[in-house]
Amino acid sequence: MPTLNDTHNPQHRSWVESANSGNSDFPIQNLPFACLRRAGSDETFRGAVAIGDQVLDLSALSGSGLLTGLAQSGAEAASASSLNDFMGMGLETWSALRAALSVLLREGSDQQSTLEGMLIAQGEVEYTMPCTVGDYTDFYSSVHHATSVGALFRPDNPLLPNYKWVPIGYHGRASSIGISGQTFPRPMGQLKGPDDVEPRLGLSQRLDYELEMGIFVGKGNELGSAISIDDAEDHVFGLCLFNDWSARDIQAWEYQPLGPFLAKNFASTISPWIVTVEALAPYRENFSHPIDDPQPLPYLSSETNSDAGSFDVKLECLLLTEKMFEDQQAPTSLSQSSYKHSYWTVAQMVTHHTVNGCNLRSGDLLGTGTQSGPSHEEAGSMLELSRGGKESITLPNGETRKFLADGDTVIMRGFCQHPGAARIGFGEAVGTVLPAKV
Repeated sequence: MPTLNDTHNPQHRSWVESANSGNSDFPIQNLPFACLRRAGSDETFRGAVAIGDQVLDLSALSGSGLLTGLAQSGAEAASASSLNDFMGMGLETWSALRAALSVLLREGSDQQSTLEGMLIAQGEVEYTMPCTVGDYTDFYSSVHHATSVGALFRPDNPLLPNYKWVPIGYHGRASSIGISGQTFPRPMGQLKGPDDVEPRLGLSQRLDYELEMGIFVGKGNELGSAISIDDAEDHVFGLCLFNDWSARDIQAWEYQPLGPFLAKNFASTISPWIVTVEALAPYRENFSHPIDDPQPLPYLSSETNSDAGSFDVKLECLLLTEKMFEDQQAPTSLSQSSYKHSYWTVAQMVTHHTVNGCNLRSGDLLGTGTQSGPSHEEAGSMLELSRGGKESITLPNGETRKFLADGDTVIMRGFCQHPGAARIGFGEAVGTVLPAKV
């Protein structure tokens, strides 16, 4: 598990002045990774690191002669059109590059004049997927979400008996995961209302978002070799924001007995920036299950996981309707929550995923599942906010929603802020619903 070191020092400032505002997502204590190029160009996509309102081109840096050893090897790998190779190099290399970047970008650096030519304004770039996602698994780690949604689908048995014993997950579709700015047409599938005799093929009328976090696997494991809970986070490169769009009416008909299929495989949106687990070290919290709940089995338990297995990432979901956009109105906040409410930690999900010998690979993505908090106002989906479509959500401009309409844009944000630590953020995950292709 990465621990606190000099790169987390809240007193450090960058010579990139926009990184020092105190409310930037990307101060020198963050240094997240993405793949990008200048917008509208035919340049090759390559790795970059965010600093303030700028990005540092890692391809230019790797050819500058400013780095040595593991930091240079890491920068060369991160200069590629995807970060898979860099992510597979492991914690020692990730940490070496982070430490070198922190020194180079720090106020007073002797290399400022050289590095200034390697910066590109964030407003001038376009992003691609940070890595090739070979496999994607979506977990169900918020007990508050599981309970409230279970009550809608199964009023007499909202939380199934295995939930508090095992991290529940299902294998999703990697091919439809897209970067922030993703647009997608309204999905179609089989629908069957409670009073319908037979199902029919039709457009989803209960389209929803899911406020999640994405967990990117770094160094993988061999087939048949499980990852222990004490080693789990050494196999995790970092986290991002994740919106796992869901068609609730398709889901209601198809989800038994094997879970989601067409209800979720049409689109999923991630934020472009991956915040490393090392950057998140100051925002850890202790973890435990309520004393009256079943306690995790030994393979899912460790002193380290109990002491600091949880991350306090503050999450927010906002909505910008087509009318709001036309009227030049700001998006409205629908809910706020925190990842600290998760019933299962990152380490527990990785460990459980591999306990049967499943081999994870660099770039694999794990979704946390919808991150709802304990109160109704902290719900991470419209399904919960509208109480299953029974209550309308009234927006500031007078529009109402129970589920998403064509033209709606959903914006997800996340940040960490603790006393004695710098504020760091994840940027945004933005997606827009288009009319169906019919």
